Parts: sequence; C-alpha cells; structure tokens
Amino acid sequence: MSDAAADTGASGATLRLDKWLWYARFIKTRSQATAFCRSGRIRVNRDPVRKSNHAIRPGDVLTFELGPRIRVIRVVALGVRRGPAPEAQTLYEDLSPPVPARADLPADGGAREPGSGRPTKRDRRAIDRLQAPLQNGQNEAENP
Repeated sequence: MSDAAADTGASGATLRLDKWLWYARFIKTRSQATAFCRSGRIRVNRDPVRKSNHAIRPGDVLTFELGPRIRVIRVVALGVRRGPAPEAQTLYEDLSPPVPARADLPADGGAREPGSGRPTKRDRRAIDRLQAPLQNGQNEAENP
C-alpha cells in the first residue's frame, strides 16, 4: 500500500503535522510550516508540540495562534495533496469562537463625512489661495 493510500484509508493512518498544516492551507509553504511547528506555538490535543514530524490522525484537535486569532481546529481527514482551497477546507472542522466585530471601526468601513478629518491636497491649496491675500497684508476690496 502506498503512503498516499495509507494516509486516507486505514483508521490508524497518520500524517506529519507540518505537512497537514500545509495541505490544509493554514501555512503558505512547507518550510514555514516546519518552522511554525518547531516554534512550539501549536498544541495537539492540548499537548504542546515542538516537532514538525509529530503524527496527527483524524479526530485530533489542534490549537494555535495564527495572526490575531486563536484557531481551534479538529482534523477531519488527512489529505493526499495541497489542493485548491475548497478541497483544503474539507480536511478540518473549525471550532474557533467567532471573531467579534471591532467596536472602534465604523460600520460603513471607515468613510468620513465630507469636510471632516484631514484636508486633501486640493483642499490645502484652496485654503492657501484664500489666506494668501491676508498674509500679504492686502484686502480683497483693494484687489481689482
């Protein structure tokens, strides 16, 4: 039986942790996945792991910090290749709590009222044109 068949077939099948993280598209490259595992920032079934060759099997729960979020992932399948994203999403079940909405950001994505905030370059030039006669000691009534 080949390695690929053993990864998906028998119930006792296992796969390297770094390889699975790469297959499931949590980490961009295999070498980054290896470095991530060796950093000790990942737990398998609540036990810290510092080896990239740690064997995982379906049913294991992985906990790790990725970006600003803490991810809790249950391994559903091992996979045989790094496929497209929809295929990678079938390898796991996401148990992470939902990401709360940030209260400091406006609901419209950051759009501001016209005239509020910092002036644009065009606005600054218009202000400079208006203030230029006053700075030179001239009055608009005196200018023809």
